[in-house]
Amino acid sequence: MSAPATQGERREIPAADARAGLEALKAEGFNVLVDLTCVDYLAQKRAPRFDVVYRLMKLDAAEGRDLGRVEIHCAADAQPVLRSVRDLWPVADWLEREVWDMFGVGFIDRPDIKRLLMYETFVGHPLRKDYPIAKRQPLIGPKSGEKADSPSFNILKPTVVGE
Repeated sequence: MSAPATQGERREIPAADARAGLEALKAEGFNVLVDLTCVDYLAQKRAPRFDVVYRLMKLDAAEGRDLGRVEIHCAADAQPVLRSVRDLWPVADWLEREVWDMFGVGFIDRPDIKRLLMYETFVGHPLRKDYPIAKRQPLIGPKSGEKADSPSFNILKPTVVGE
């Protein structure tokens, strides 16, 4: 039996080489995409501004053992430069949609990507560091609390009864 891969190894891959690097890791036995997320480095004034992070695991399905993990960081801007990996790991379909929805980082071969967590008319990407926290959205009622014409989860204000 071979020695297990390093737990928690971190690698940086240029965005242009990300697809080839991820294909090589899949061929090496990293058969589970545990997570795909993004980090916004706006405050650090880093260029490119974002890191798209892939967390992979080498799982021995027969024994249920974790044989190693690797975390891949790909520096990217909001303009699509990364290619989708949903054909390598089907769960990436949902995770790529989440990265686009929350951070606005797109994938070059997914021009018609749809929102996953926010509603379609939501404007912006709420986990970006430059997203205005007080911004009002189309389906969220007016700040005054008056009933809006459209449905909203912010219309009702809870009241405390008793005492």
